[in-house]
Amino acid sequence: MPWKDTSPMNERIKFLACYLSGESTMTDLCNAFGISRKTGYKWIERYNADGPGGLVDRSRARHHHPNVVEPVIKDLVLQARKRRPSWGPRKLKVVLERRHPEARFPATSTIGRILKAEGLIGRKKRKHRSAPYGDQLGQYAEPNAIWCADFKGHFPVAGKRCNPLTMTDGYSRKILQCTALKSSTTNPVIDVFERTFREFGLPESIRTDNGPPFSSLAPGGLSRLAVWWIKLGITPERIAPGRPDQNGRHERMHRSLKQDTATPPKRSFRAQQAAFDRFVSDFNQVRPHEALNMEVPDQHYQASPRSYPSRVPEVEYPAHLVVTKAYPNGVISHVGTQWYISGCLGNECIGLEPTTTEAWKVYFGPVLLGLVDPRNERDRGSRSFGTLVRQDGTLVGDRRRKRRRH
Repeated sequence: MPWKDTSPMNERIKFLACYLSGESTMTDLCNAFGISRKTGYKWIERYNADGPGGLVDRSRARHHHPNVVEPVIKDLVLQARKRRPSWGPRKLKVVLERRHPEARFPATSTIGRILKAEGLIGRKKRKHRSAPYGDQLGQYAEPNAIWCADFKGHFPVAGKRCNPLTMTDGYSRKILQCTALKSSTTNPVIDVFERTFREFGLPESIRTDNGPPFSSLAPGGLSRLAVWWIKLGITPERIAPGRPDQNGRHERMHRSLKQDTATPPKRSFRAQQAAFDRFVSDFNQVRPHEALNMEVPDQHYQASPRSYPSRVPEVEYPAHLVVTKAYPNGVISHVGTQWYISGCLGNECIGLEPTTTEAWKVYFGPVLLGLVDPRNERDRGSRSFGTLVRQDGTLVGDRRRKRRRH
């Protein structure tokens, strides 16, 4: 039988003592102690090399692990993370393999363990998310099908509010514009959009939230900016109130924008804009995107074939609609009554479509604004202005009429 279970160390000492006495052959000695000749020679070699200390059990772990990360590779990972503190293991691995094709980098999970061991990755907070909007992803069919636009929340720069206006192509995720504005009013926003349209052409639609200057409380949610888009052949798209996840691709970009450029903000608008420009270049040309199979947005984007016109055209309507031009105050005259539509539609062409009743549907471009019904005005008696009924059933008031009553 092999070494006694009570004390293998004592058995090895007895074995070495008998061997050193020279009274037995190696074969007889190993048979007497119940071990193989290979095991016997192993303990003799260890004793000759290390003395009695060589008889102690040694660790059976490998001297060289095939998957151990070399210090040089580990240093490259940590240096890359230092340059890109907001990047995760997947993006770091892709970029490192591009820059060092001769090196063999470990798996993404191993890179994550390296970063975690160095204290560079903390525990992620659990986020409670609502179900995604069903139509969001299916509509991004090709480049320029949908652009996404929004203001990244304002923050102070040099004692003033910085309002970053951003635009992305929904299909490729390419950042088309990131401009630091001191105001979110309509005129500077139109200037930025015009500059972007001249560079990249016109999209089919633009998706935004419901805040100004993208939308207003006017019928159809139209604003002066939205009216301009419609005249250019662009459909304004607005997410549901309180549902930023419906513009999730753009919101995710905003999170990276804030991490890399505004935490903390720069000391001047020029420095802040320079930081935005570096981020845009890096995001479009260097930073791998998981939804793009770790490729960059520039590889998936091409400019729109619809160029920005030298003159903004008027809205065109189908032949069966009656077209009338609004007065500068947003009022139209139709079937013997004046109807207040919206101040942002002053001097614009409005389309009216007859229904099976005497009511008329009111359109600006493809946007249904509401109904005008001459029967209601006859029932109420002679008045200077009729009332447009929105799609939700509410009325559009008229300030001029209210002042006359007083």
